[in-house]
Amino acid sequence: MSASAPYLTIIELGRALRAGSITPTALAKQYLERIEQLNGKLGAFKCVTAERAMAQARAAEAEMSAGIDRGPLHGIPYAAKDLYDVAGVPTTAGCPLLETNIAEHDCTVIRKLNDAGAVLLGKTITVQFAYGGAGINNQQGTPHNPWHPEPRLPGGSSSGSAVAVASGMAPMALGSDTGGSVRIPAALCGVSGLKTTVGQISRAGVFPLSWSLDSVGPLTRTAEDAALVYSALAGPDPEDDSTRDFHDTDVLLRLDDGVDGLRLAFAETVFFEDAEDEVVALVRAAGNVFSDLGAQVDSIAFPPAKKAVELNPRGLVIAAEAYTLNRDLLDNRFDELDPVVAHRMIKGAETPAHEYLKTGLELRKLRASTMGQLADVDALLCPTVIIGATPVAEVTHDMERYSKRNLQCLRNTSIGNMLNLCAVTVPCGFTKDGMPVGLMIYGKSFDEAMVLRVARAYQRATEWHTNTPKLDW
Repeated sequence: MSASAPYLTIIELGRALRAGSITPTALAKQYLERIEQLNGKLGAFKCVTAERAMAQARAAEAEMSAGIDRGPLHGIPYAAKDLYDVAGVPTTAGCPLLETNIAEHDCTVIRKLNDAGAVLLGKTITVQFAYGGAGINNQQGTPHNPWHPEPRLPGGSSSGSAVAVASGMAPMALGSDTGGSVRIPAALCGVSGLKTTVGQISRAGVFPLSWSLDSVGPLTRTAEDAALVYSALAGPDPEDDSTRDFHDTDVLLRLDDGVDGLRLAFAETVFFEDAEDEVVALVRAAGNVFSDLGAQVDSIAFPPAKKAVELNPRGLVIAAEAYTLNRDLLDNRFDELDPVVAHRMIKGAETPAHEYLKTGLELRKLRASTMGQLADVDALLCPTVIIGATPVAEVTHDMERYSKRNLQCLRNTSIGNMLNLCAVTVPCGFTKDGMPVGLMIYGKSFDEAMVLRVARAYQRATEWHTNTPKLDW
């Protein structure tokens, strides 16, 4: 495989850079040219930071030439969801009203990637305020899922990040996950996505949706790449109080240990309900792969899933916190916002304080009991999204149908946010009309090492993650 191929992994690009078969500046130029070629068709990027990218690439090249190696992300291009503060660039959170919200400083995560020598290509489109699982943005544009010539749902809210990685415009992109916003677009666009435990990666300088549930995570071609990015980003940060609970674990140490002797279980409560038959079949087939690799694969009841759904009517926690954070715009400029977001988010104003507080208390108890339920299980298996990506046209002018699709996208992923589990989604096949399906691997809180290890084993034994969209339409 040539060093110019757009679908190389971070690992493969790193080898090419260190072998001298490509330079950081040449690599950055290739990705910038691909963005210029494809972004008009796919609409993944909100803005391209070409000057910054080339400056960072030249710095990486000079350091490598001098024998300085900052690690596996040195010289690697990436994109960031338009929630992340980047100095001198607007953070619009998918909202045109925030075009003047220009960041003075890089946020903690961007700063860590700078320190690792990574090269920022630009910022990607998000659902407005990151509030939606289907991936629709009626004001800045809905990114085009690259797997079909007809516009299909890209998943949200990290829609542009998923489309960028899936189409080879970037080998990695940052997303955020409050109810599934890394995993949903990763699954629907056929890439890997890591949902981290709250407190493992700093959210400082990332436009907030819910202080209780927001988490930061990467979208990549493989679980191995996700582990590399996680390793660079994880750690405590005095600017984010949630990281006081940081658990220092080396996710790379046992990444290649495989699944022999592990106990994996299909979580039967809720997760498979109302899922499309072909999605179920592809996810169940993954169990055979793990069995062949030596894992014990069972099916278990998982009552916390049902309880989490019952505790989250209408996305109560997110809605209440999102309304609080965006109250000024919702109260004063409601008619200027994206209607699919505004009409849902404004309902957060109706949440009684006693109901919100009671839910928080019950969630803490449920999270504690969930760890007991998972004591004898290394990881849970289930569909990431219960449907394949459907046409955007089906939901564009029909709020009722949009709400249904949005809930179908969010149902399985939001359970993990409520329970504060970590998770990774990886491609496990395609629907009959060629749309990707994701296998979700759930792990205990702070057990990113395990879910990445399980995902890595699956990808070493399968080739679903190596498929790429044709883009010949």
